[in-house]
Amino acid sequence: MSSRRLGAVVVAGILLAVPIGPGARADAVPGASPTKATGEVNFAISCRPESQKAFGKAVWTLHSFWYPEALKAFTEIAAAEPGCAMAHWGVAMSNWYPLWFPPTAAMLKAGSEAAEKAQAAAPKTDREKEYIAAIAAFYRDNDKLDHRTRSVAYEKAMEQVALHYPEDREAAVFYSLALNATAPPTDKTYAAKRKAAEILKKVWAEQPNHPGVIHYLIHSDDTPELAEAGLPAARAYAKIAPEVPHALHMPSHIFTRLGLWQESIDSNTAGHAAAAKYVQQKLGQGAFDGETVHTMDYLEYAYLQMAQDKKAKEVVDKLLTFRRADGANLPMAYAVAAIPVRYALERRDWAGAAKLVAPEISFPFERFPWAAAMIAYGRALGAANTGDVAGAQAEIARLQSLKDKLMEAKDTYWANQVEVQRLGAAGTLAHAQGDDEKAVELVRAAADLAATMDKHPATPAEVLPARELLADLLLAINDPAGALKAYEASLGADPNRFRSLLGKARAAKQAGDAAASRAAYQQLLMLADKADGDRPELAEAKAAVSAN
Repeated sequence: MSSRRLGAVVVAGILLAVPIGPGARADAVPGASPTKATGEVNFAISCRPESQKAFGKAVWTLHSFWYPEALKAFTEIAAAEPGCAMAHWGVAMSNWYPLWFPPTAAMLKAGSEAAEKAQAAAPKTDREKEYIAAIAAFYRDNDKLDHRTRSVAYEKAMEQVALHYPEDREAAVFYSLALNATAPPTDKTYAAKRKAAEILKKVWAEQPNHPGVIHYLIHSDDTPELAEAGLPAARAYAKIAPEVPHALHMPSHIFTRLGLWQESIDSNTAGHAAAAKYVQQKLGQGAFDGETVHTMDYLEYAYLQMAQDKKAKEVVDKLLTFRRADGANLPMAYAVAAIPVRYALERRDWAGAAKLVAPEISFPFERFPWAAAMIAYGRALGAANTGDVAGAQAEIARLQSLKDKLMEAKDTYWANQVEVQRLGAAGTLAHAQGDDEKAVELVRAAADLAATMDKHPATPAEVLPARELLADLLLAINDPAGALKAYEASLGADPNRFRSLLGKARAAKQAGDAAASRAAYQQLLMLADKADGDRPELAEAKAAVSAN
């Protein structure tokens, strides 16, 4: 039996315990050598020494999801050494953004061609052949097989690479990313994410500055239940990749989950500056890419939770200055739609919400029905809360149409996200029309459906959590006990939300729990101690606290 197969037998079934003992080394793969320029990425390949050095830097870049720069680096290696099979592997890897969105037709074509070139280059080791076979499994039959089926095929293939080469830390790290990529958003046990985190933690103990380990740990812990465990990685990541826009932003995924708004603001301010500089150097003033507006969406959300409304308005205004998009992708679509909707809904500016329109920045919303749905949802809530029944009905019908379009495309996740919005808007309209029984039934159904799904990795949060919408409704129909329970559930999933804390304070007061009400008002004032607007709710909180 070969040593490789013997290793597979030894670790089969216990991959979770990636074997990293006191004597293990990150450069145990033959030919690997540590390099300061690439942190602790030690990915040995059988190419020329100069290609090996450049390859390490390219993989370092790939681990931080700086895909354009990684693609450029791998392409340059392949041009300089066409027979370097792993350079073509890198090109194929750089055309798939596993946690963001499926490749476009052009990306599938480029990735498929690169995988074919990698195989044709006759990789010199069995290990390289397996890495290449794994990415080839993702691109194979992409005209026949759906994206998830191919993603799972890649994940299973990478599991085998990690099993066959237990001393290859990169195999374990890429397998962990694949686990995150295929984790079902409806799995509330987070089994795949937990497995990925356990693998990554073992590698992190040995390679504390590995960008992929830290980055993917953040993604693995990007859930309400696991976020606390992600704080060490969140606070470490930007320090090891300070020039990478996504690395500067990424810690805010954990900060947002935990309601650490100032840390999120600091993270995204830095990430946005780096992203804007990068894209404008490429395309000039007025240009933006997904990372530019992705960071802005996180900023918008954090500013609004701290009642920093003037700064939140500056984010909206800045968005409207953009004119040239560098590609159109999922994170970009979500941010462009969400930013103005958040600004209206978080402030309960129903008149403004009723007038929401898609930002005029030449963005193809028709390609992203769920993004257009966010704007329709905002308008529906605005119309229902300002007495425009016909307007609300029209937007609810549009939400149904957009959901149907997504179902036809077999995009179940986003179709269900739109259904949450449709139910919530319909319930809000029912309340406005005086049918509170129907209103509660509809909004509770929205909250229950939302609870079966996690947010997409590219988003900070929904534009208005369904749990909070239910709590608001229960409070409005004089059910303070039910409202208090719903607000607490909302805060359990989304800590330190301004509106949920305010609602909790009001509900506790109406329920006769003065101590809980005062504590919630105090927490709200602490949250908004740097408020720059004139929200009347803050005056209410101050009066309530001073009266006791």
